[in-house]
Amino acid sequence: MSNFILEVSSVQEDNDGKRKPLRSYRELDVWKKAIDLVEELYRVTRLFPKDEQFVLVSQMRRSAISIPSNIVEGYGRKDRGDYRRHVSIANGSLKELETQVIIAGRLSLAERDELDLSWQLLQDVGKMLSRLLSSLSR
Repeated sequence: MSNFILEVSSVQEDNDGKRKPLRSYRELDVWKKAIDLVEELYRVTRLFPKDEQFVLVSQMRRSAISIPSNIVEGYGRKDRGDYRRHVSIANGSLKELETQVIIAGRLSLAERDELDLSWQLLQDVGKMLSRLLSSLSR
């Protein structure tokens, strides 16, 4: 896999510390953090029992993938209303995934400490999505 896919530039400020317009969705911190969430979720769900592969695991992975995918789709629309709508859909997918992580924990499909990083990433992405939604609503 090329470095282009694995290493994403995080430059969002110029040398004077002033914010500059994004050139790509790949510069969005919320998108990068959502990709981290997808990777972590895949790691954790590999630990789940095999009989959950086509039930909760599949649903959790779809929900996780939906978050950065909707951020990107909205960004690509170039219409503020469409962007806001897709970020809102990403936020809905995040809430769905939160619920699924809670269910996985309550059903003891993974040790609670195995779910901690996923939970923290969910909280971080949720805060970032809320800030993005607020900025798009102004």
